[in-house]
Amino acid sequence: MAAVELILLQRVEKLGQMGELVKVKPGYARNFLLPQKKAIRANKANLAQFETQRVQLEAQNIKRREEAERLAERVQGLSVTIIRQAGESGSLYGSVSSRDIADGCSEGGLTVSRDQVVLEHPIKTLGLTTVRVVLHPEVSIPVIVNVARSLEEAEKQIRGERVTGGAEETLELESDIQLFDPNSVPRDDD
Repeated sequence: MAAVELILLQRVEKLGQMGELVKVKPGYARNFLLPQKKAIRANKANLAQFETQRVQLEAQNIKRREEAERLAERVQGLSVTIIRQAGESGSLYGSVSSRDIADGCSEGGLTVSRDQVVLEHPIKTLGLTTVRVVLHPEVSIPVIVNVARSLEEAEKQIRGERVTGGAEETLELESDIQLFDPNSVPRDDD
């Protein structure tokens, strides 16, 4: 399938800067870039329209970026505590999603949507995890997510204390495990 040529209306991570002509797969253009107004199709009419509005779009982008930078300075070091049920080994019964983190940020004074929370992988264990919250395509802040079973446990984790007791027991059990050697078993044909 042929690539679609687009003009970016804002910076898109791992793709390009505002005003660049990029070629992307049709599904990426149709399902993400075009509906979210991050790009327009590259044809003569749209190129001419973009060039006439380029200065205005760049000024709006700079204004939004400066607002995002001021907001990032205000909420620097934001920490979110999420209470979840977990087993003795520290594994959660479920996982913490970007929606949970966005709700926690809203309670902490930073209103963000779940789309702005960048999770590399779902959080499935107790402990402290740093995630990235994108305030603007060019501005993002780290947010510390503290996943615990209770508020007391969350406070211990912040102080650096270990709260899962199952890890030491697991290490002791591993030292008692003996490897099976198939050559040591007598065979019937011997």
